[in-house]
Amino acid sequence: MGFTLVLHTWSQTLTQHPHVHGLVTGGALQQTGQWKSAKPGFLFPVQALSRVFKAKYLDALTSLRTQHALTLTAKWQTDAQWNAFIAALRKPSWVVYLKPPLAGPEQVLEYLARYTHRVAISNERLISVDDTEVRFRYRPPHGSATHEKKVLRLSSEEFLRRFLLHVLPQGFKRIRHYGLTANRNKATKLAACRAALNAPAPIVRAAESADAFLLRVTGHDATLCRHCKEGSLIVIRHLPRPTRLPDLRATGPPTPS
Repeated sequence: MGFTLVLHTWSQTLTQHPHVHGLVTGGALQQTGQWKSAKPGFLFPVQALSRVFKAKYLDALTSLRTQHALTLTAKWQTDAQWNAFIAALRKPSWVVYLKPPLAGPEQVLEYLARYTHRVAISNERLISVDDTEVRFRYRPPHGSATHEKKVLRLSSEEFLRRFLLHVLPQGFKRIRHYGLTANRNKATKLAACRAALNAPAPIVRAAESADAFLLRVTGHDATLCRHCKEGSLIVIRHLPRPTRLPDLRATGPPTPS
């Protein structure tokens, strides 16, 4: 199978709300090179997936503690405290939401693509910013009495604190690909999938140059001569900036020793 996971850590009010969006192929590539499609309307039993995910996650968490890879507060230091903590996490049901795309996979990809490189809040949600307060719009969560947008006021310090909660550690990958779409496999595996499904190869678009992008977006031709407006600027090479200018002041004849 192939699947892509995208990590989100924020809610509409910038509080911590870590969750993962997953895109999963509706089938798998068999060792024989044939494609095995999932049953219509079915991929995983959601309740079973929820229980298995909870068990795997908590077991991995306990394994990290055994390897001393977790930084724990004093209330979870002893084995008895840790076991009570894990037991409390096992009691409630963990929510796994699973459904096929209503309008096709293209809509899901377009929706998720808007969030892959977005920060915790966009400029359009900001209403005002000053030295003491930040005001921005947010939408209440599902299940609230009203789902209309509201305005939240936060002190500058609290806004910065919440925003920095979602800055990932250096080297941490927000997007991960597995199975068919894993980096080491995707060139050969996806080609095998297309052959099994008799699907055409994707059209590889040539990379757009910076000058072409600027012309398309702004209508301004950066290569046009600024003086005659007819000739084109052709870059031959860039001269490096001198690190230290010579002292051109007259110093007179050398002083005899």
